[in-house]
Amino acid sequence: MRTVVFVVPYPAEASLRFARSFAELKGVRLIGLVQKAPTGAAAKPFANFVKVDDAFDAKQLVVACEKVRKRYGGIHQIVGVLEPLQVPLAEARKYFGIPGTDPKTADLFRDKSRMKDALRAAGLPCARHMLITSLADAVAFVKQVHFPIVLKPPAGAGCKATWRIKNLDELKSAIEAVQPRPDNPTLAEEFLKGREYCFDTITVKGKVLFENISRYYPGPLEVTENPWIQWSVVQPRSLIDLDDARLLGRKCIKVLGLATGFTHMEWFRREDGTLAIGEIAARPPGANFVEMMGFGHDADMYKAWARAVTDNAFDGPYERKYAVGCAYLRGIGHGRVQRVLGVKEANMKVGNLAVKTRLPKIGQPKSDHYEGEGYVIVRHPDTEVVKAAVKTIVETIRIEYA
Repeated sequence: MRTVVFVVPYPAEASLRFARSFAELKGVRLIGLVQKAPTGAAAKPFANFVKVDDAFDAKQLVVACEKVRKRYGGIHQIVGVLEPLQVPLAEARKYFGIPGTDPKTADLFRDKSRMKDALRAAGLPCARHMLITSLADAVAFVKQVHFPIVLKPPAGAGCKATWRIKNLDELKSAIEAVQPRPDNPTLAEEFLKGREYCFDTITVKGKVLFENISRYYPGPLEVTENPWIQWSVVQPRSLIDLDDARLLGRKCIKVLGLATGFTHMEWFRREDGTLAIGEIAARPPGANFVEMMGFGHDADMYKAWARAVTDNAFDGPYERKYAVGCAYLRGIGHGRVQRVLGVKEANMKVGNLAVKTRLPKIGQPKSDHYEGEGYVIVRHPDTEVVKAAVKTIVETIRIEYA
């Protein structure tokens, strides 16, 4: 029996879905390393739990995993899906001599400034950037790239604490709020313009064995800045017209040195057709992307990732049968969901295409994330049908708060 430690600080369903994929593998005993343990049905995939005060602290992970090792006679793998966990997980694996992404590689993916330095040194196109520690640094960077620019933490994820700065007054206000300093710099980046996509892969022993591309409508930063926009994402059925992006993504993974795991790379196609990498993470994507990949291929992509990191194996290739889209549901305002309008109308128009729906619940608190309070996933062999369906959903369903 192989013991797999899955680090899941809090019992969020998105993380638990990944955890279940490990529990379903043959000969795996799943141990949850938690700050707060799940209860009821959510706890069933786990054979046991070890609690820590801070699951993002590598030293606490090591101490907790030592308890697991002594009780079960060894640890086969230590995994988790959250971006801030990737370096602590790598440090814990190194301590126990467990194969997987090492701390140096994990940090290269996590530190977006170092990541971009490595990519640019290899000749790969990515946003120009600078670590700034003062307003003077920021002004000097603006002189190089011009407004707008983006400010964010060097180890940020998912548009958290990300600022788009359009002029000097906004820059001064942002610097005053962020307070960068030599021991806590802020990352300034060129604002990339163009169509925004992501490139997701499963890699085993340095070889990309599965890849997927999704188009954002619009980019997450624009959605974050405009609460009236309901975000949507489309995974086209065919990737033939995106071969240049696939090649760029594979080069990126090779340069950064990932051996086995999931990657999530955001990239842009500029107006002149050229490509630029936004950033890449060595973890599975969120926002239902893995589930969407499964619907597109009629395959369990959660299990595919679990098999890769547990067994260094891949059960594909999988036929890409469908285009898949997801409409994320949110509205304007604050408070709790009071009414969800337009559901019947949307169902009449595109309900036959829906493969999974989670509607906002009355009384549910408004989310502070661009994914909103619910979603509808649709699929069809024709990409244009899927694009039209998600457009219909975001234009028809409305949420009111009180």
